Amino acid sequence: MSTTGRQGSGLAQPLQRPSGGRMAAGLGLFVLGAVVGTAGALVQSGWFPGGLLLALAGAAGLFLGGSRALGTRAGAVAPAVGWTLAVILLTASRPEGDFLFGAGLGSYLFLLGGMAAGVMCATLGVERQPGAAPARLEK
Repeated sequence: MSTTGRQGSGLAQPLQRPSGGRMAAGLGLFVLGAVVGTAGALVQSGWFPGGLLLALAGAAGLFLGGSRALGTRAGAVAPAVGWTLAVILLTASRPEGDFLFGAGLGSYLFLLGGMAAGVMCATLGVERQPGAAPARLEK
């Protein structure tokens, strides 16, 4: 039984190193995620209900757009990791006692909502469909 010309599941395929263009796109999405996370951190506290929704919509749009642009789930993971890293670094207090996030409902909604949006976009992102025959048998 030969499987020449037939591709199996994506999990059964060997891992390959991504191309240089795909790696550059992933790095660009990572940096863009950090920028959106920093901008969202400033906007969400400035205009509480509207700024929070704007910051979360911008983050979710970036995650979903990255997934669609690269055609893989990694396109959503790269900006989500950059966003999370930037936001986590902004929540840490400095030795002087300064911090960017205050302990309030908006800050927690921004943190948890952005992480949830990243997980949803990475999980429900673009999937590759295998080139198998249709599941329904013809009569």
